[in-house]
Amino acid sequence: IQLSTDSSEFLKSLTMARNSHSFHIVAFSILFSFVLTQSAPETALITQIPGFTATFPSKHYSGYVTIDEIHGKKLYYYFVLSERNPSEDPVVLWLNGGPGCSSFDGFVYEHGPFNFEAGKTHGSLPQLHLNPYSWSKVSNMIYLDSPAGVGFSYSGNESDYITGDLKTASDSHTFLLKWFELYPEFLSNSFFIVGESYAGVYVPTLAYEVVKGIDAGVKPSLNFKGYMVGNGVTDEEFDGNALVPFAHGMGLISDDLFEEITSECQGNYYNPTNDNCESKLVKVDEDIEGLNIYDILEPCYHGTEMREITTGNMRLPSSFRKLGETERPLPVRKRMFGRAWPLRAPVRDGIVPTWPQLLNSQSVPCTDDEVATSWLNNEAVRKAIHAEQESVAGTWELCTDRIFFNHDAGSMIKYHKNLTSRGFRALIFR
Repeated sequence: IQLSTDSSEFLKSLTMARNSHSFHIVAFSILFSFVLTQSAPETALITQIPGFTATFPSKHYSGYVTIDEIHGKKLYYYFVLSERNPSEDPVVLWLNGGPGCSSFDGFVYEHGPFNFEAGKTHGSLPQLHLNPYSWSKVSNMIYLDSPAGVGFSYSGNESDYITGDLKTASDSHTFLLKWFELYPEFLSNSFFIVGESYAGVYVPTLAYEVVKGIDAGVKPSLNFKGYMVGNGVTDEEFDGNALVPFAHGMGLISDDLFEEITSECQGNYYNPTNDNCESKLVKVDEDIEGLNIYDILEPCYHGTEMREITTGNMRLPSSFRKLGETERPLPVRKRMFGRAWPLRAPVRDGIVPTWPQLLNSQSVPCTDDEVATSWLNNEAVRKAIHAEQESVAGTWELCTDRIFFNHDAGSMIKYHKNLTSRGFRALIFR
């Protein structure tokens, strides 16, 4: 019996089969096929992970979604089902920023299902333990490496590594449509897009693409409910002018200096127009030197193998020299909010250097990515999580310099206004 997707042919086939001895076999085959097309692909199921010996508290899936067959452009994802109620809990897409940083940053160091205990020797595999605060406790988490060239995602055509905000949003939307075709049982779940840092651009631009698709009747229709951005890039003027008041509010600069800089700069800190303002900004630099730009209450990480692990810390500008030795001036953004850029500072239209390009290094300042790097570049780990080997996808890096990225979406304020005015939920926090 030849099965057809047309319902009338389907019923006709069943009727014919009922009169034959093979009816039960046919019915079972139909039911089995239906189940397969309505559930997650078993080939993507992760059954074990090196470094973790306990039982998974929920199912994990991973693999690639091809978003361009001609170029062979493939985006990698890691999907963790909710430990509570996967069929009803929300689906959350997580995006790290950079641009150029892998979402395994969030998976390994922030809210993934595991806590990673560093190996006893440099380069050895870490031991994994369940994270009691994992977001997968209450939500179905998709960790996506985007755009192509970041993390495990790659393309057969290197021209795809020249990209930008709008192309990344379009590609990520294509990924979502294809991903939900692979996991259709989650189409009815509430869907949220979440990220941090330069994902302050990724998230609203992708959300806008998703909503456009819904309005246009694109199938499958996503049950998009809202989005969340933490410490995100938003707008060059608003972001740039917020950091001096932030430094004052956190007690990092004196009241007197804040009054002086307010008088000289008139609130314009991101693009000073006179030398007096510039000189006051230099004093702010001096007051905050030595701080960890990601967490002012924590010390800056220094590994024992400085050249291998913390090269980025050794090339920060002079006002951050206590974090390491500077060998050359930073080519862009010379004030304190520029030093945190691109993760904390105003991003302007045009080419956005990735962290390795910005600092001529392989690491992000004040961070130790040895655990993730050793784990994700292990051949057995890559095989277990269905990631291509280095010969295909390249070496995994926390933040890559393989892509050339153009900030072409402008200010995010218009995106936030558009989405929130239509009733989509938004949480934006620092």
